[in-house]
Amino acid sequence: MATLRELKGRIGSVASSEKITGAMKMISSAKMHKAEGVLRRLQPFRGCVRTVIGNLLSSDASVSSPLTEVRTSVGRVAVVVFGSDDGLCGAYNVNIFKSMLATLGRIRQECGEAVDFDILPVGRKMRRAVEKIAASDSRITLVDTTDVDSKSDGEKVKAFAMKLQSRFLAGEVDRVLLQYMHFHSAGKQVAVCDDYLPVSPQALADNTGADVRQDRPYLFEPDAATIFGTVLPMYLLSVMQEAFAENRASEQAARVMAMQSANDNAHKLLEQLQLEYNKLRQQGITTELLDIVGGQVRD
Repeated sequence: MATLRELKGRIGSVASSEKITGAMKMISSAKMHKAEGVLRRLQPFRGCVRTVIGNLLSSDASVSSPLTEVRTSVGRVAVVVFGSDDGLCGAYNVNIFKSMLATLGRIRQECGEAVDFDILPVGRKMRRAVEKIAASDSRITLVDTTDVDSKSDGEKVKAFAMKLQSRFLAGEVDRVLLQYMHFHSAGKQVAVCDDYLPVSPQALADNTGADVRQDRPYLFEPDAATIFGTVLPMYLLSVMQEAFAENRASEQAARVMAMQSANDNAHKLLEQLQLEYNKLRQQGITTELLDIVGGQVRD
């Protein structure tokens, strides 16, 4: 049985842990709200780009781009999988990794077992996980992505998006997928896999602005094809920026939940230790009183 001194030390240690997890929860909550703000600020840019694309698609102009060309034979697929650079976020990275494995299996069913994969992990934790499967599967190649991480700024995200577009246009990859955690709310994040390249007409039609008018005549300057070729990379950039922002918000939301769980567990353990300490202390007092009373009787 533990002594009073040992219990007192354990109580102090658990109490300190409770304070630390509470503070970390507050910090993660502030970061999550900041990431939510970034998501909201992206909406005007994304809305303008999608409105322009919607106007082009709703006109009688013929527009096309190499970024929308679907390859008849898919031999190599690039998968950008988003994770975290830091720990203490529960099963966040594990859930994304499991979803990525399911995506690889689905693509193999669609394109055949001979398809090759280029995995581009974003985040140190996800990079370590992908290294293990890349070492055991010759069809999976780990691509160096040390130039970006889960906290990358706008310029790095833009360079990363342009790099993916260049690889697709050069024929190095036939498809590009984005695997990340979609942020619904502070208590709900869902793993999703979006097609990034080639851009499907359905994706453009689903994301056009609500103010697009089908009966409005358009005059394009210089021409619709040039405008479409300029705006489409902007659309892809907005999609990539949104994926990075959703990943940051989801990571912090998962960390808030993990710290809340750790704080609750520490509080329960503290109550149990305090109860055990009080019982042991009361037992000691009772024993001393009995010794005193027994000594008086003998006297």
